Amino acid sequence: MTECTQSSFSFPPHFSRQVVARFDGGPITSDAGALLLRPVEQRTGILRQFTACFRDYRKPELVEHTAGELVRQRVYGLALGYEDLNDHDQLRQDPLLALLSGKSDLEGAHRRREQDRGKAGAGKSTLNRLELTQPQATERTRYKKIVLDDQAVDRLLVDLYIQAQPRQPQRIVLDLDATDDRLHGEQEGRFFHGYYGGYCYLPLYIFIGEHLVCARLRPSNIDASAGALEETQRIVAQLRRVWPEVEIVLRGDSGFCRDPIMDWCEQNRVGYVFGLAKNERLLKKVRQPMRQAQRQWKQTGKPARVFTEFRYRTRESWSRARRVIAKAEYLDKGENPRFVVTSFHPEQMEARPLYEEFYCARGDMENRIKEQQLALFADRTSTSWMRSNQIRLVFSSIAYCLLQALRRLGLAGTDMAKAQCQTIRLRLLKIGAQVRITARKVWISLAAGYPWASLFAQVHQCLEQLPSRRC
Repeated sequence: MTECTQSSFSFPPHFSRQVVARFDGGPITSDAGALLLRPVEQRTGILRQFTACFRDYRKPELVEHTAGELVRQRVYGLALGYEDLNDHDQLRQDPLLALLSGKSDLEGAHRRREQDRGKAGAGKSTLNRLELTQPQATERTRYKKIVLDDQAVDRLLVDLYIQAQPRQPQRIVLDLDATDDRLHGEQEGRFFHGYYGGYCYLPLYIFIGEHLVCARLRPSNIDASAGALEETQRIVAQLRRVWPEVEIVLRGDSGFCRDPIMDWCEQNRVGYVFGLAKNERLLKKVRQPMRQAQRQWKQTGKPARVFTEFRYRTRESWSRARRVIAKAEYLDKGENPRFVVTSFHPEQMEARPLYEEFYCARGDMENRIKEQQLALFADRTSTSWMRSNQIRLVFSSIAYCLLQALRRLGLAGTDMAKAQCQTIRLRLLKIGAQVRITARKVWISLAAGYPWASLFAQVHQCLEQLPSRRC
């Protein structure tokens, strides 16, 4: 409880009534809706599998917070909007977060040290061991001994997608994109990026629909496609071990239109659709379609599009000629030509639907990246070292997977079926409640004035009907 020298606080009266505030409400949480995340975890095992990616070399007899409890506390904290480890010095007193973390002593009454009693959760100095432990740490290491297996995390993100599928998909589309992660300190791997106009990292993201399967932190002094082929090879191999004959397609902007990537795809039964940066030779090929689009614009006064396609090969960088789709578009502001290169044959997909329906759909991936960066703090990479910042990105990624599972399993069929993580948090997770702990029950008295109680009940019913994941 908060200790105050003043026992009550007076405020301006309301008509004839005095307004007086006191810190005497007992254990109260503002995050009671996070209880819905527990059945999501029971169904998917996301946090249980993530915990298995850590190796804990601490002496068991000296451990008060297991690796699983630390992982759950950190991930649930991110899902609830607490971006910093410093926040946990106050959150450790919240009995609801202790419940979510898997603590048996929800009030911290039996902590070893007197100063820790009443604080069931871990503080920032304990939680930072998840981020700052060196990969070579062993049981002989003096301080930080909880090591993250990076390769296990890579496999887990793909496994979570596979586990979420009730049957083999007809087609799997891997969306690739790079974005900026602005830096404001002297972090390792910090470089100035001319396009973004500042010092930043250049993380690589790969999504399959709403499912995140890769989040790799990189310095910004590299090509946008650096490492993309290696990540793609790893993901495709893992998918094909489960579904050997599934159709897989890569989709990305012109930053990923590189001959080694396209060449590998052509040799390994992987399709691709990539944006293609315009140049003089390409613009020359669309002069006639552009004139046609301009005539249509003059006649209608509305934006006009004319599509064409041709075989094209660069003078030096490409090993072969490839199919290129050109969009000759004329707007009020003038010409707006765009190009994509693809492995699809014309009989598989015609030019217009390939561009408008298939390629442009990659824009939804940018919304998923914004969700993770703005709502789940993927850009909170403020430690001094590249590895610890990558681990922070991993925690953000797991928090995204947890909320995405809630959206997929609990919100389907509701008005919030496509809600972003921030909206889910504000409407569904941020519920004020009083927490009472007895010998046999934990009573969560939710705020009677909560405006979305019917939605909460609907989501709870959906989650209750889901079978638990078999371990």
